[in-house]
Amino acid sequence: MRLTWLGHGSWRLEIENAAILIDPWLTGNPSFPAEKRAEALAGATHILITHGHSDHSSDAVALSKELGIPIVGIYDLMQYWESSQGVATIGFNKGGTVDLGGARVTMVAACHSSAFSGSDGAPVYAGRESGYMIAGEGRVIYFSGDTDIMADMEWMGDLHRPDIGILSVGGHFTMDPARAAYAAKRWFDFDTIICSHYRTFPLLELDVSPLRDLGAKLIEAEVMVPFTP
Repeated sequence: MRLTWLGHGSWRLEIENAAILIDPWLTGNPSFPAEKRAEALAGATHILITHGHSDHSSDAVALSKELGIPIVGIYDLMQYWESSQGVATIGFNKGGTVDLGGARVTMVAACHSSAFSGSDGAPVYAGRESGYMIAGEGRVIYFSGDTDIMADMEWMGDLHRPDIGILSVGGHFTMDPARAAYAAKRWFDFDTIICSHYRTFPLLELDVSPLRDLGAKLIEAEVMVPFTP
């Protein structure tokens, strides 16, 4: 297993026989070095989308066409892109599990919103927001996506038993570090916590110290520096 932070809430996950681009926002992402684009995309097999906001989905269709790989995510948005953009998709819903190159990806709840801008600038509904439990190579990753803490995390932690948490911690639009630490302590038993969706803009939290005292390894990844959690 190998993870690479692409900046903001975007990741590259190499697991089993898959190389999954999760919420890949490369165009206009101030955290992503444009000269590393080819490296970030090399050998990608799937694009996994948590919700429709532009900082998570705006590159999905173009990358799917460029790389010839499917976009995976909430059924409503996948059907829209497949019918309107002619891209290959794998649409499913909360509680569903799909096999991506041997990795088992289960869609779980998130607490956020999901829309993108239409041609007139008005928001267009993009299906429900989601997180994912990704199982493979003897590990289970909880990719929270954009979310606040929620009571659903209790059964998600109990049922899926994730040992790695990639948690949005930037605040303002998602959990901040203190809220993420509360959720991790109350409902999960992570060996490793990885910070996501932060440091992109001054608006997003920089101090993740509340996550340091949970007994889990805390990883603050460097952009485009692969690592094994």
